[in-house]
Amino acid sequence: MPNVLVRDVDEKVLEKLKNKVARNGRSLQREVQITLKEAINFEPLSDADVARKIKDSLRGRHHSDSAGLLREERNR
Repeated sequence: MPNVLVRDVDEKVLEKLKNKVARNGRSLQREVQITLKEAINFEPLSDADVARKIKDSLRGRHHSDSAGLLREERNR
């Protein structure tokens, strides 16, 4: 497997990686491999998918009438 050398890693990034290593009980090298693999496979959600997830998370809840609340505030 090819090697990759990364120079000038930001101190905060390295600190976070080391914290992640300690939490997960892996070597720094293995943690970097996993993090790179996750990053390269990451596919951001479309705006429609994000909206759908928010809508689904709010389904079944009671929501107040925002127009009514605004009307009340204006009348104060």
